[in-house]
Amino acid sequence: MPIYEFRCLKCNECFEFLSMNHDDQVKLRCPKCESEDFERVLSVSGHSMDDATSKSNPAQSHTRSCPSGHCTTYNLPGHSR
Repeated sequence: MPIYEFRCLKCNECFEFLSMNHDDQVKLRCPKCESEDFERVLSVSGHSMDDATSKSNPAQSHTRSCPSGHCTTYNLPGHSR
């Protein structure tokens, strides 16, 4: 069962979600402020995929620049809100 990590865009709180069943529809909210505006973040823990999974649904990254530096967003295979 995968654990997904999110960051609230309203209060900056980081929280985790344990996916029990990929087909379940879940309404996620920030545990601190109850906001539904958050983004999935790359967890510190390692992620391993076999060749079949990584070829059919690979992880992707997108880097953009702004005056204060660079930001990278990662799109990982798996559950999203």
